[in-house]
Amino acid sequence: MRTLWMALCVLSRLWPGAQAGCAEAGRCCPGRDPACFARGWRLDRVYGTCFCDQACRLTGDCCFDYDRACPARPCFVGEWSPWSGCADQCKPTTRVRRRSVQQEPQNGGAPCPPLEERAGCLEYSTPQGQDCGHTYVPAFITTSAFNKERTRQATSPHWSTHTEDAGYCMEFKTESLTPHCALENRPLTRWMQYLREGYTVCVDCQPPAMNSVSLRCSGDGLDSDGNQTLHWQAIGNPRCQGTWKKVRRVDQCSCPAVHSFIFI
Repeated sequence: MRTLWMALCVLSRLWPGAQAGCAEAGRCCPGRDPACFARGWRLDRVYGTCFCDQACRLTGDCCFDYDRACPARPCFVGEWSPWSGCADQCKPTTRVRRRSVQQEPQNGGAPCPPLEERAGCLEYSTPQGQDCGHTYVPAFITTSAFNKERTRQATSPHWSTHTEDAGYCMEFKTESLTPHCALENRPLTRWMQYLREGYTVCVDCQPPAMNSVSLRCSGDGLDSDGNQTLHWQAIGNPRCQGTWKKVRRVDQCSCPAVHSFIFI
């Protein structure tokens, strides 16, 4: 069989047009396109009608030069834009960042990744600089990783350098949570999967979530005697919520990273 194939290749060089394929026909088509064909050798070593569409890889009737004439090109995307501000002030909402497609996928190349990401946020001042957003209950929480992005510029103008070290940590024992938390698989909300009933979690209270007058975070449960059931909700998915009870207040959080959160 190999000898026959070599003989056909030699014959094709002597027969003008015998090696016509995708390149000569100038064809490369997405999906399955019956009109996207040429005349020449196929990859299955049959001479005749061969195809230059993406589906020919599955049907096995590609022209011999399909891989060279129609190389797979993956999608390329640009860098993420900076995070937008919160969609609204003084209430839990979302922020967004986007990226654009630099090159569309071609010829079966890897598809484009998500072009938009959303994450929860809450701003504590109006456009006029007035404090707001501290009256919300239950406690609104997000991953402690968000605290790395939150800067002192985002705080209320009432904060001064004297409050640089302000803050405290609340420990809670989770009592219940909705099943929606475990279903989260988006990159910026995947932290919700680690919320578990019966676990002790740490929630950090820092500016700007901390009220500049009371030096408290809304929903911190500090006044609870430890037997009161308190409510919490995850920012980024309002259906991820549950209850917990206060364990204690400490100066610094010491829980594992996956069980460390912040008031927001």
